[in-house]
Amino acid sequence: MAIHPIEFRYGTPEMKQIFSEEHRFRCIIEAEVALAKAEGAIGMIPPEDVKIIEEKAHGASLQRSKEIEDEIHHDMMAVVRAVSEVCGKAGRWIHYGATSNDILDTATGLQIRDALKILEEKLKKLLIILLDRAEETRFLVCIGRTHGQHGVPTTYGLRFTIWASEIGRHIERLEQMRPRVCVGQLTGAVGTQAALGEKGMEIQEQMMNFLKISSVDVSNQIIQRDRYAEYFCFLANVATTLDKIGVEVRSLQRTEIGEVEEAFGARQVGSSTMPHKRNPIKSEQVCGLARIIRSSVEPAFQNNTLWDERDLTNSSPERILFPEATILTDHILKIMISVLEGLNLKEDRIKQNLAMLHGINMAESVMIELTKKGMERQKAHEIIREKSMEALATKQPLSVLLSKTPEVTSIIPASEIEKLLDPESYIGTSVLQVEKVTKKLRSLYL
Repeated sequence: MAIHPIEFRYGTPEMKQIFSEEHRFRCIIEAEVALAKAEGAIGMIPPEDVKIIEEKAHGASLQRSKEIEDEIHHDMMAVVRAVSEVCGKAGRWIHYGATSNDILDTATGLQIRDALKILEEKLKKLLIILLDRAEETRFLVCIGRTHGQHGVPTTYGLRFTIWASEIGRHIERLEQMRPRVCVGQLTGAVGTQAALGEKGMEIQEQMMNFLKISSVDVSNQIIQRDRYAEYFCFLANVATTLDKIGVEVRSLQRTEIGEVEEAFGARQVGSSTMPHKRNPIKSEQVCGLARIIRSSVEPAFQNNTLWDERDLTNSSPERILFPEATILTDHILKIMISVLEGLNLKEDRIKQNLAMLHGINMAESVMIELTKKGMERQKAHEIIREKSMEALATKQPLSVLLSKTPEVTSIIPASEIEKLLDPESYIGTSVLQVEKVTKKLRSLYL
């Protein structure tokens, strides 16, 4: 019986597989095999037994492990026994010198490694879409808004570029944190490696080399959870960027604004009672699930404050946190890729909104020109502010009022005022910024 929505509603097959019970079991076995190989490499285990373990260990079954766990009530020891059974006499070396979390935490490092590969692929796909849309719309002038109010113009290309730049930083963060979070250990019961003898550090390094993940420098019974806290902060950061994009799409799709619209299928239903509705449900899903992903950060930090060499309070939260936060982050990345691929920009509404205030939002342009031509900046600000307020109150075009203001026309001819109030002429370096940043991001990450 399915209970959690991840089981039937959210998540991609590839990410769900990584956090499946079976894959977790296989990662644990992979860690045990690497341990045996490392111990064999220094002569601690006979080479013929290492060969048997390599050949036989993966024949152990999750079902058999569960049967043993039902009897002994220890999940890791159940796996050890299940693997030992299929390895015959060589099975006596399984888990030699290790404690449970040497294997369990190392298996987690393998799962994080696999998960980051999938997340990186989706982040790069999203980056490509954003860069393509930025370049397509670098000349598409639209109204800029601050505090929800119309400001001076910007471009859709600049908006897409800002989002792309943020995604680029997430890819950079992922690359930088990978060696810190894709990590394993072999430190024993309290971190001293006493059961391994003087070769303990060498065995640990060799084991992680076989697994192709990083090795801790020092630890106690568990890998220190500051590493995992960084991982969950990364997921929350990615989710928040997607949330931000989703909020903007939802805002711009409001009926009163109507500049963008999520793709809507020919037979798609928007409301059970209002047949006309075309709701931004994908962006809303992204924004909603981002809240759940961010909620993983606090328990992830608390999991680092354990008693002495360790207690068990981190274990139960992590069984939920890792699959839930990772699967949902991957899911909303997929959703946002779909949203931005199919996003419809309604250029007629973009132009209407740009002209809505009849030039009042272009007041800065005239103020700057007055200052440039000799008027004291604060005086120019006050004159234009007063005329802007009058234009708002009387619903007259700002150009009309300014052309009747001697203080302005004595410096700027009336014919030039119209040009200064043209939004198309007041987008600064936005096109150059788009071209520069998109080129940089493509060279760095794609």
